[in-house]
Amino acid sequence: MELEIPFCLQVGHTGPLGPSEPGRPIPYLDNVALDFPDLRIVGGHIGFPWTSEMISLATKYQNVYIDTSAYKVRRYPKELVDYLRTHGRKKVLFGSNYPAWPAKNCLEDFELLNLDAETSRLFLYENAMRVFKIEH
Repeated sequence: MELEIPFCLQVGHTGPLGPSEPGRPIPYLDNVALDFPDLRIVGGHIGFPWTSEMISLATKYQNVYIDTSAYKVRRYPKELVDYLRTHGRKKVLFGSNYPAWPAKNCLEDFELLNLDAETSRLFLYENAMRVFKIEH
């Protein structure tokens, strides 16, 4: 894409009283990823209750990623943790929801994820640095 800016959106159910269906990853985000293969897409809020669909899209498309914003570690669905520990280690980005959900609060119980050092670095900052093209 021209501007090299990732497209970030909420996936999953809505917080306020409103329809959640537009936040379902398949078919909506699937169609965007097909139509814009060079666009880096970050699906925020892990896609719950359609986390498996979000994982499927992040696996299918090189340009689709998942962020964990608005979730504390202890609330991550098992399938997301399993994905993060294995073939999704370069596809999941830590997110909080600052200021409502400070990073410190979201990372309570981080050790429960049982991530190795490399996966921890990828998850906590290296994936975001790569996706958002931030130089250090």
